[in-house]
This record gives sequence, structure tokens and C-alpha cells, in this order.
Amino acid sequence: MTSLITAAGLADALAGERPPVLLDVRFQPAGGANQRPAYLAGHLPGAVFVDLDAELAGPPGPAGRHPLPDPAVLGAALRRAGVSADSEVVVYDDGLGWGAARAWWLLRWAGHARVRVLDGGFPAWTGERESGEVTPAPGDFVPRPGGMPVLDADGAAKLARRGLLLDARAAERYRGEVEPIDPVGGHIPGAVSAPTTENLAADGRLRPAPELAARFAALGAPAAEEVGVYCGSGVSAAQQVLALEVAGIEAALYVGSWSEWTADRSRPVATGAEPQ
Repeated sequence: MTSLITAAGLADALAGERPPVLLDVRFQPAGGANQRPAYLAGHLPGAVFVDLDAELAGPPGPAGRHPLPDPAVLGAALRRAGVSADSEVVVYDDGLGWGAARAWWLLRWAGHARVRVLDGGFPAWTGERESGEVTPAPGDFVPRPGGMPVLDADGAAKLARRGLLLDARAAERYRGEVEPIDPVGGHIPGAVSAPTTENLAADGRLRPAPELAARFAALGAPAAEEVGVYCGSGVSAAQQVLALEVAGIEAALYVGSWSEWTADRSRPVATGAEPQ
């Protein structure tokens, strides 16, 4: 199963004998409004809202703003949304792909392989929409963590030296020119700047696989034996992991990311356009 599904492909799947479970994972980065009201106003038919901050991440703290959730909390949220072990799942967000990719990555990490991201998200859907809450029959999925490679802070630091560690944040944050969220700007020494915005085409969908492969080749991915990704808090970096997979490259996610890295002020910080 591929990791993406088009709006047309999803329409066909929803009309089938066993339609996929739909998860609405619309999400606003740090300080943004909760997107449940937007979900209630209109969503794909049958979709269940999943709160990224509360259900797809643990409480913020020294491990970052969006650390891995407690598997029990994650499992309860997914069962509430109707996810069973044999379900096909499709996740979508408001188009950036950040929230949907985080859900895709977490499901894969938790041992659920049959999950895809709606390419282009909610804006790409031109079919019927509905409003209000959806309460499906509970699912039976029980997370079994370990399905996706994960980095901790020490692992990210080592990978930046022996392989390729990509920084998925905006280039100005990587360079340390501005930092709107975390205590200090800059990047993990040795990391390479690779903003997630460059993974998207003008219509908001992921760029075709050959274009993504060329992009990551230029960043050194094919030559690197190991590839990892981080961002501010492990959300937008999940979109980069998804883009890398579409390009045929496996990558580990540093879930704690910059928000965990800078929580320990003894960790080194590099600035400027070069990895250092």
C-alpha cells in the first residue's frame, strides 16, 4: 500500500464495500486555535476529529512540545475513532500535511501499516461534506510501538556527523535569524537545512516522487547510509519523513526535535547557513 491517496481515489474507496476510517487531524502550530470548531463546521463524510496536541502527543515538557504519546492514550483515541487492527485508515489535515503526516507516522510507529494521507488534505476534497460530530462504533486497535525508526537527542547528534540529519523548519529559523517559539534559534551542529515547504507543489499536494528524489539527492540523502529528520516539535518533520518515503528513502524521526534539544541549554547550537 502506498502512503498517499488522491481525493478521487478516496472517493472510490468510500463508495466501496468497506470504506476506510477517516481521521480529521487539522492542526495549527504553536499557539494556534484548536481545530475542532472547524471540523464541526464541515468535514469529510464519516470523519472523526483527532486532537493532535491531546491525543497524538504527550504533555509538553523537557522532552519537547509534542513528545510521543502514552501508547494507552493513543490506543484509546484511535479506538474511539473506530480504528481496528484490520482497518484501512486515511488521515487528512488542512493542506500543509503536517498534522496528517504526524498521524500517519504515529499509526505506523504503533504497528498499524494500512494508513494513508489524503494528498492535498481537506482543500483537495471536492465531494460531499458534512457537519457535526461523528461517533463510530469503537475499534479494537492496540498499539505495539516500534514500527518506525526514532531518534533521541544523542542519536540525532551522532547522525548529524555520520549520516544526514535534515532540519525541516524554515531556513531563517535554521540560520538562527529568528526563533518565534523556542528559547534560542539555530540548528543542531551538522544538520542540513531542508524546509518542508519545498516538498509541496503549488496546488498543496506533495511533489511527484521523481522531483522529491531529486531534491533529497541534492541534499545528500542517497549517499548517506542513514537519514534522520527534525523540526520544532516533531510534527512538520513527519511530513518530511513522508516525503522521503514517497521518494524511496527511509528516515528516522527525532520526535523531541528542536524544542527538546534547546530545553537542555548545555547542548550545542550552530547558527548560519552552513551545517558546521
